[in-house]
Amino acid sequence: MPKKSDTTAKKPSAKKTTTAKPAGTKKTSVNAADVKADRAVKAECTKPPVERACEKSAAAKKTVAKKHILFVCSEAFPFAGTGGLGEVMGSLPAAINDGDNYEARVILPLYDSFPKDRRCELEFVRYIYVQLSWRNQYCGLFRLKQGNTVYYFVDNEYYYKRSSLYGHGDDVERFAFLSKAVLDLIPYLDYKPDVLHCNDWQTALVPIYYKLFYMYRPEYSDIKTVFTIHNIEYQGWADRYMLGDVFGIPDYEFGSLEHFGEINLMKGAIDYSDSVTTVSPTYAQEILSQEYGHTLDGDLVRNAHKLRGILNGVDTATYDPETNPALFAHYSADDRSGKATDKRELQKMLGLPERSDVPVIAMITRLAAHKGVDIVKAAMDELMSRDVQVIMLGTGDSDYENYFRYVQDIYGNKMRAVIAFNKDLSHKIYSGADMFLMPSRSEPCGLSQMMACRYGTIPIVRETGGLKDSITDAYNGDFGNGYKFARYAADDLVGAVDRALGLYRDYPDKWNGLVDRAMRTDFSWKNSAKEYVKLYNDLLSR
Repeated sequence: MPKKSDTTAKKPSAKKTTTAKPAGTKKTSVNAADVKADRAVKAECTKPPVERACEKSAAAKKTVAKKHILFVCSEAFPFAGTGGLGEVMGSLPAAINDGDNYEARVILPLYDSFPKDRRCELEFVRYIYVQLSWRNQYCGLFRLKQGNTVYYFVDNEYYYKRSSLYGHGDDVERFAFLSKAVLDLIPYLDYKPDVLHCNDWQTALVPIYYKLFYMYRPEYSDIKTVFTIHNIEYQGWADRYMLGDVFGIPDYEFGSLEHFGEINLMKGAIDYSDSVTTVSPTYAQEILSQEYGHTLDGDLVRNAHKLRGILNGVDTATYDPETNPALFAHYSADDRSGKATDKRELQKMLGLPERSDVPVIAMITRLAAHKGVDIVKAAMDELMSRDVQVIMLGTGDSDYENYFRYVQDIYGNKMRAVIAFNKDLSHKIYSGADMFLMPSRSEPCGLSQMMACRYGTIPIVRETGGLKDSITDAYNGDFGNGYKFARYAADDLVGAVDRALGLYRDYPDKWNGLVDRAMRTDFSWKNSAKEYVKLYNDLLSR
């Protein structure tokens, strides 16, 4: 009689299971986890192909590492800034970081003007010594996170412990040090950039140094360089002797940087960079001409295949009439009642008659010829013959400053000139004025016209650079977000102002519609960030 064990299968344990095998084979034990995995594979195979493809795509997105962009610049708000470049570097990297594919960081000098109350936030990373020709200079590296963006700061008190960011006799050497230091610091950033995005002549040596001395080193391989021209008038000129004595570049490379017998750093960056951008599409086309190219038009035409114009945006959180603490009253596109309060309080603050029916025309500008101040002078008496109030805020050329003081003395009850740089007052003017005059002879992008729109103050601009790209003429008031004139002439300026005044006085409903459209125009950085991401994608796919 057979034993029970010969006729009855053993009960499988909790950890093991048995599977039937063909005759002549041994029984093998299988792990329960393997069975579970096998079932999962079978279940996966029964899914529709489209569903499987979507799941694989989603999984791939989760595992793909972000590409790294390192912005190199001479200023960035809120740490250091004098104008448009600082605004851009304080906003664009954060907008890029809001996306999924890139992580942007910023590196700039640690100036003496760095906010004292935030110095305790700086994290010391390390120090190195930077060889700049025969100089061997200390270089400290600090790190700070602002919102979603990491900022690095290059420390050297000899170069950056100054009363101002620019305007020193050794500026070329100061920013040559910055460019060299940035490249020497890359191995210590715990962040290898895929793209070095440089800005204006102060960082023009970065792509030059990279191509000459760094690109073949293993730790620097496969980095692309982008150079953005924020204003082509400032190019970084230097005497020939500085090639070796300051920059540490061999004399046989002089031809690469030579321009009219001198060194021109912007010219070198245009040639050495993988891509060149400007801050508006129209400006990218304008600088290919002699009128706007400031002697670099030939070099830009030669490099036109890598030139692209991308319109800047503005920091919509800072320039928000609903929350800006500088305003007398808050308002929005849906409820603009606070704007009337801001106008009345601005008039009171500056000693102008408090009249709601009189349009206030504002200018906030650097007092320089290319900002259109000369045609404003030519048009001033004609403008003052209208029933308007004019407010001017700015500093610059002493002749222009004295002129506006003189005009204020003549038209005291209709005109105020504040010769100062005053951020708080600028916000009050943007919100309290009805119209914003910006008659620039050249304007790479311009941010003031966008800020004015945010506050429901209608821009009146000349059709050039970013002004042309960002403002659409209202014509009869049924569309658009401002007024434009094409010819650089006083009578054209007056004509555009008269069109705006006519709509303001005779068609209040249309004026209100124009204000509404201006306030709702999307000038956020998200649009610009998308265009820069496309640029980076193109570069890195080559």
